Amino acid sequence: MILKDRFESLCLNFTKDKILIEKFWFEIEKKYSGKSRYYHNLQHLENMFEEIDAVRNQIEKFDNISFSIFYHDVIYDPTSKLNEEKSADIAKERLESLDVNNDDIQKVYKQILSTKSHQKSKDEDTNFLLDADLSILGKSSEVYSEYTKQIRKEYSIYPDFLYKPGRKKVLQHFLELESIYKTEFFKNKYETQARENIEFELKSL
Repeated sequence: MILKDRFESLCLNFTKDKILIEKFWFEIEKKYSGKSRYYHNLQHLENMFEEIDAVRNQIEKFDNISFSIFYHDVIYDPTSKLNEEKSADIAKERLESLDVNNDDIQKVYKQILSTKSHQKSKDEDTNFLLDADLSILGKSSEVYSEYTKQIRKEYSIYPDFLYKPGRKKVLQHFLELESIYKTEFFKNKYETQARENIEFELKSL
C-alpha cells in the first residue's frame, strides 16, 4: 500500500476530517523528504511497514504501531540527542487532534521513545516496532553496505575522526546485546546476518 493511502486509511479510523488528515500527511512527507535524509526517509518507513505487515497477526494494536512508524523519525537532526522526544511530542499533538483515545496516544508516545535505546520491552508490540526499525542490519551485505553509506551522508557534518568512534560505539552496543532482535520472528530472520554485517563494518572503521 502507498504510504499516503495507508496514513489516510489509518486516520479515518478516528476522524472523518480529510483536510486535517491531508495536512498531517504533507507534514510527514515533507519531514521525511528533507534533503539531508539519506536513510531516515520515506523508504525507511516503507521498509518498516513491509516488515511489520509480515507479522500483522501477532500484533495486538496495529493502529498504534502504524502511528509509531509514521512518527518515530519525524524529527531527525544528527546533531541532536532529543530526536525521539521531539518526535513523540509531535505524534502526541497530532493524535490528540485526530481524536485517538488517550491510552493509545500514551502507548504510541512510549513506543517512539523506546526507539532511542532499543531495550527489550515488556510490551511485545513495542518489540516488533524495534525489530522492524533495525531490520536493515540483517539484510544482505550489499544492502547493508548501501545503508552504511547513507548513514555516513546523514552525518557528513562530522569529520571521520569524530564520526568513526561514535559509529563504533553504536555498533559495539548492538553486539553486546544478548540479542539485537527482541522477537523470535526477527531473531530467526536477521540475527546471524546482522552480527556478521556489524562485525564487517567495525573492521572497516
